[in-house]
Amino acid sequence: MTLPRPPIGESLRQRGLISADQLHIALREQARSGEALGRQLVLLGFVSETALRDALAHALACQSVDLTSLIPDQAALALLHRDQARRLRLLPISHDDRNRRLILAAAHSDTVSVQDHLRALLPADTGIELRLAGDSEIDQAIDRFYGHELSIDGILREIETGVAEPSPFLHPGEHYAQPVVRLIDALLADAVRRSASDIHFEPESAFLRIRYRLDGLLRQIRALHQSCWPAMAVRLKVMAGLNIAETRAPQDGRISLQISGRPVDFRIATQPTIHGENIVLRILDRQKGIVPLHGLGLSDTHLDTLKLMIARPEGLILVTGPTGSGKTTTLYSMLGHINAETINIMTLEDPVEYPMPQIRQTTVADAARLDFANGVRSMLRQDPDVILVGEIRDGDTARMAFQAAMTGHQVYSTLHTSSALGALPRLRELGVPAEILSGNLIGILAQRLLRRLCQHCLEMHPAEEYELRLLGLDPSAERPLLPHAKGCPACEHQGYRGRLAIMELLRFDEDLEELVARHATHREIQNCARQKGFRPLAEDGSRLVLAGITSLEELSRVVDLSGRLHP
Repeated sequence: MTLPRPPIGESLRQRGLISADQLHIALREQARSGEALGRQLVLLGFVSETALRDALAHALACQSVDLTSLIPDQAALALLHRDQARRLRLLPISHDDRNRRLILAAAHSDTVSVQDHLRALLPADTGIELRLAGDSEIDQAIDRFYGHELSIDGILREIETGVAEPSPFLHPGEHYAQPVVRLIDALLADAVRRSASDIHFEPESAFLRIRYRLDGLLRQIRALHQSCWPAMAVRLKVMAGLNIAETRAPQDGRISLQISGRPVDFRIATQPTIHGENIVLRILDRQKGIVPLHGLGLSDTHLDTLKLMIARPEGLILVTGPTGSGKTTTLYSMLGHINAETINIMTLEDPVEYPMPQIRQTTVADAARLDFANGVRSMLRQDPDVILVGEIRDGDTARMAFQAAMTGHQVYSTLHTSSALGALPRLRELGVPAEILSGNLIGILAQRLLRRLCQHCLEMHPAEEYELRLLGLDPSAERPLLPHAKGCPACEHQGYRGRLAIMELLRFDEDLEELVARHATHREIQNCARQKGFRPLAEDGSRLVLAGITSLEELSRVVDLSGRLHP
């Protein structure tokens, strides 16, 4: 039997947010004013609106939402007129057109009555999900997002002309005086919608170039007049809590927003240039950041090998590759695979990109003298089972990582090398002797990211002789059909949409450990690994080309295939 929930006033008192005297005063004032009790407590200053919102959400077993750091979906706003939103005290947040589901923020707890009103206003097959927000937050958000031009083109016209465009949501005489705020919001929301990984604001002598990194490649999205940039830069720095007066020194910060109903973080970095401050934002979309192990796109053989590596209880697993090759995503996938209540997982990162439940995550901090080496020493006193070290950059960090592996811990880390086999000489350069490497390395994984061909417009053509050579096939064999990127509206005429990883996995066993211990040559280790099923990046990529998932041009862009032309 479900126990009845206590009234909101009693719930706040039980949680220690108000006293019994404050509750008594609020009840007397409520009898006089007729206000809802929660609203009355806020008006009296006994409780903050944020605390009331969270308490109501807890009492009603629903989610709360902070509208001060949220950018709603324009498609959701279009479903409810401004007057209706004001009357019902609602703000549409996100609309999933495929599943016909609308998420809204509500300013009160009478969710049943609200849903009844909404069903009369919305199409019959629309699913409704309500999240609680504060009263004043709803009012401010309606004023901020309703009735104003939210498209990038419209905001730019407003900035250039100084005249706001008419809107069907605005009553005569109403206006909104901060188009730069809306321009930044629109650009951030647009980049998230298009699945960009980075936004580049690049000032030139006469204009501002805005580029998104889409599927690993930079693409220019806008070119604005240089007069727009100073106000935009100040807005970005204010959002990140940076010093707006400092323009001659680099600064780093973080912005947290709700975009289309989900949390998105932005890492911001400024860099002074001859034409002004260059600002780059790295987009950390938590919904896309944690990928299940089976969702990495690995072949069955690679997936089985990776699971065997993860199952080994102690030792070091290294993920290698250049910046932007998906190393962090792969590491988080592995941690998510083993994350359980029974083990203590601790990470040391620069910075923490995606918060994960049940995992103790720490950011490297220069001000606190916490570098990777000192951080590992500190974590070893926290009784960890698994340790993630964001990156092995120097000899001290390498030695501490191997010390942790030697003392019964499973350690994960990254290293900047071009291949899995290339990690061995790099570790020796960092001062890790071969005797330590042997027996303490579980495996090394090297990876790259390839763009997926758009399945709506790819074209097939018979393979040429040189293409067969690049794919490692016999030129005299029957020529298969190979895919080629064309471009269509579905992929914004790029020919590609989305990315997937190719990998080479070097799993250590007694034979490989013996070769490492006796300083065997690169060729000897490679030959032994091949006999045990090791396949380099080029072969894993060729598999995807022949399967029609990516193109040979894309594989050649990411992996050097020239050696195959000269056997």
